[in-house]
Amino acid sequence: MPMAVFTFLEHFDFSGKTIKPFCTHEGSGLSGSVKDIKKLCPKAKVEAGLAINGGRVSRARKDIENWI
Repeated sequence: MPMAVFTFLEHFDFSGKTIKPFCTHEGSGLSGSVKDIKKLCPKAKVEAGLAINGGRVSRARKDIENWI
């Protein structure tokens, strides 16, 4: 997860909020991002994330709609 996202999550209070992580990638997927988010935002509801391979972003509309 990019350091800018770590800083953002540390800076704001997400208590009682729902977080739906998503990313595009070229092989790493969400990696440990969901675990990191849960650790940084223990009072938030962290739902299942969506990782879309960069090569198929243009064909991912249905995946995104189903995830939302």
